[in-house]
Amino acid sequence: MPSIAPYLLVIALYLLIAFDYWRHARQAPTAARIRLHSVGIALALMLHGWLLYHTLLDGGLNLGFANALSAVAWLTVLIYWLSDVRHTMNSLQAFVLPVAAILVLIQYCLPETHLLPYAGQPLFMTHLVIALLAYSLFTFAALHALLMAVAERSLHQKSTLIKLPDFPPLMAMETLLFRVIAIGFLLLTLTLLSGVLFSEALFQQPMKLNHKNIFTLASWLIFGGLLLGRASYGWRGRIAIRWTLTGFVILLLAYAGSKFVLEIVLGR
Repeated sequence: MPSIAPYLLVIALYLLIAFDYWRHARQAPTAARIRLHSVGIALALMLHGWLLYHTLLDGGLNLGFANALSAVAWLTVLIYWLSDVRHTMNSLQAFVLPVAAILVLIQYCLPETHLLPYAGQPLFMTHLVIALLAYSLFTFAALHALLMAVAERSLHQKSTLIKLPDFPPLMAMETLLFRVIAIGFLLLTLTLLSGVLFSEALFQQPMKLNHKNIFTLASWLIFGGLLLGRASYGWRGRIAIRWTLTGFVILLLAYAGSKFVLEIVLGR
């Protein structure tokens, strides 16, 4: 396990960039500040990725509770960084980076060894990679939905504790939200299908309907219903935000909740 120094550096980079953004939140960001933030996030991503490389491959594929959360955080920040190539979504870093810093801290404070027994199976690894990408996209979508909620309140001149000056147009934010949800829904569908195939290939039985799979299926139905409502009835605004956050919370309970109970509470 790496020393505490790289963890502190990653946490510091994420928090300093977020703090600098909040400190100048009442001013329109300058091009130089946007570039500085972008470079800082890129450096944090590289160091965070290096940490994951060393912790995930510690004697095998070590994907315990804290490592999994950190991996999802890394992918979420990467998705944000790539989606902000035109510097139109930089308000979202105020939500994404502090969460990532907290999850990196959890990774250091809760080191555990949870080697996955099927890491050598290509079908399982495919299932795992698709699942992590899906969870990261929906994490990004949930944080984006929170930003939309703040932007909507600001548009209607309602009081809010969060004051961010550079909201993109709500229509552009909604378009991005549904694109991310559509891709995430496709990946979540592939996660469920690959899980069924993996279970039948290794255990000669269908995927068990435990609480993790039931919550995942419920989340899949919610996001599918949201996409159907968007296509059929033009759902948007608060409806989209509520459905997105509800689906994300259920998905969080499915994966992070089950791993927390099994590995941290029960110590399995």
